[in-house]
Amino acid sequence: MSPANVALPPLAIRITRADVIRYAGAATDFNPIHWSDRHAAALKLPGVIAHGLFTMALALRIVTDWIEDPRSVISYSCRFGRPVFVPDTDEGVELQVNGRVSDVAADKVTIRLHVTVNGAPVLTKVVCEVKPPPPDSAAGRALAAAAAENL
Repeated sequence: MSPANVALPPLAIRITRADVIRYAGAATDFNPIHWSDRHAAALKLPGVIAHGLFTMALALRIVTDWIEDPRSVISYSCRFGRPVFVPDTDEGVELQVNGRVSDVAADKVTIRLHVTVNGAPVLTKVVCEVKPPPPDSAAGRALAAAAAENL
């Protein structure tokens, strides 16, 4: 296996209506489509939607958990594919995040993410660049083992 094919451990994140409301307060984004079914319906949405930047931030956890140091993130980008509808239930909705190293260079590691809800992509073209992990970290050992297999 090439270091450019290392998979990150998958991540499942449950998002509830309370999470979305807390994020609205933290971000000072009180657009009612993020908390009111009535306002969402007035715009022909089937329900309240999570903030796109909240979804993006949650998905980045797969990388920061793997790299173990959020300060290692160099860049992060995506396109918003479709809204994440958050039902007013205790269970909310589950965001599924998978990641794979796509390139390893001396100064950075590029990781591509696949972010879905119920199998449908909600973020697309998700790319994160991070500083190379320390060799003694779990991420560093995973990359070294993949490189050794490739020799």
